[in-house]
Amino acid sequence: MRRWSPSCARGWKKPEACERMKREDVKELHYIAPIANVASIVQHGLLSHNQARKIPHCSVAMTEIQQRRTRKVVPGGRPLHDYVNLYFHARNPMLFTRREQHGELFVLRISAAVLDMPDVIITDGNAASDYTAFYPSPEGLLHLNSHEIFAEWWTDANPFVEWAKKRKKCAELLVPDMVNAEYIVGAYVSSDAARRAMVALGFQ
Repeated sequence: MRRWSPSCARGWKKPEACERMKREDVKELHYIAPIANVASIVQHGLLSHNQARKIPHCSVAMTEIQQRRTRKVVPGGRPLHDYVNLYFHARNPMLFTRREQHGELFVLRISAAVLDMPDVIITDGNAASDYTAFYPSPEGLLHLNSHEIFAEWWTDANPFVEWAKKRKKCAELLVPDMVNAEYIVGAYVSSDAARRAMVALGFQ
């Protein structure tokens, strides 16, 4: 029989609602990008939005979301667009909105060692949301719910609950300026054709 922690019992929450994320839960981080950017990533690493503007690249970002992110400043830090945004789980609403483009996209697997890079920030949801909180890494992991972030789906009969699930599913790790290519440990693609395209562009 599964036990509830005292904090869960006081708040009358289900056990899974108190599944705080642990360091060992994070096997890797994810970065969603167009395959067309492979050569640039191999050469320059992963760049923040503001750094990437300096070189030719393709973007999968949604215009409405990017406009919100442009105005966002990380509390006590820098503009949100000064950070590379990594996801704890790429199977999320962001990737779902681009599902028709799956053959043109890939998900980079990033070493969990990035959690220990200087000035890295953890968010408990989509960083563009006004309801999202920001924490230093890796201590901020305690504010994430592993059950919600690693859940296969985020749908719910209650639209307000579903909205909250979608926000939390997009929890991010924000890395200032860039992530060196040495932190890339692999990639996920949806087809063999996509894999061949990545290899042709220099991804090994």
